[in-house]
Amino acid sequence: MKRLLLTAALCAGLSACASAPTVYTAANGPEAVGFSSYRIEPGRYRVTFRGGPGGSPEQVSDYALLRAADIALADGYDWFRVSDRMMRQAGSNSGPRVSLGTGGGSYGRGGGVGIGLGASFDLGGGPALAQTIEVVMGKGEKPPGADVYDARGLRSALGPRV
Repeated sequence: MKRLLLTAALCAGLSACASAPTVYTAANGPEAVGFSSYRIEPGRYRVTFRGGPGGSPEQVSDYALLRAADIALADGYDWFRVSDRMMRQAGSNSGPRVSLGTGGGSYGRGGGVGIGLGASFDLGGGPALAQTIEVVMGKGEKPPGADVYDARGLRSALGPRV
């Protein structure tokens, strides 16, 4: 029994290390935490930010907007408009899991009877979210609208949180 508990504790510790936190960085693969962007045409991008397990929807959305602001500033634009946005749960499960189980049986010439019991514990910290936005960038005075952002203002507001 001690061996089973030691194995379960070791698996729990290792899988907790496997969960990536939500950090503002470039994603180093298709399922990795971080941002990626795709230039659709001049001044138009699709930006995705994928958070780690348990990352809040607000943090994931803010990091996608921050990446759009960084692209706008790097390309010489002053503002951007979010023309489309989609939040989704990334990945097929909510993280690593460890299962514990017991069983019994009868062996020999007679028949066998077995009883099993199992429990599963989610170690992933919650679902991983991904925010994808399509942005159109512009120069000059920022037009009115709820989905229009000043790139410099957004960078200075959200940048210190990173």
